[in-house]
Amino acid sequence: QVQLVESGGGLVQAGGSLRLSCTASGRTFSSYAMGWFRQAPGKDREFVAAISWNGDSTFYADSVKGRFTISRDNAKNTVYLQMNSLKPEDTAVYYCAAGSRGGWDMLLISNYDYWGQGTQVTVSS
Repeated sequence: QVQLVESGGGLVQAGGSLRLSCTASGRTFSSYAMGWFRQAPGKDREFVAAISWNGDSTFYADSVKGRFTISRDNAKNTVYLQMNSLKPEDTAVYYCAAGSRGGWDMLLISNYDYWGQGTQVTVSS
């Protein structure tokens, strides 16, 4: 069992930056691929970024590529999402998730077993 807690969301102006953190309980964090997803009002939850268990592989949605960076610190049981050049369309609840599948499977929401409660990110224009 893995419990995930996100933090770092908030209100920011367009062009600004935020860093989200997701801290996991348990001693098996380093064995999981980690992903960030987001859900805007009235929309489906969508993939944002993912990172392999050892940090060697990362994937990004086209909409955030070049602006967002995912990273992890296995010693701290934490995964991060650095978000720069934020746009109003980035406004959503952001969720972190843990899964046991690697590679391109990390892009699929169905491959994640554990989810955090979400943190709100609001970007004003």
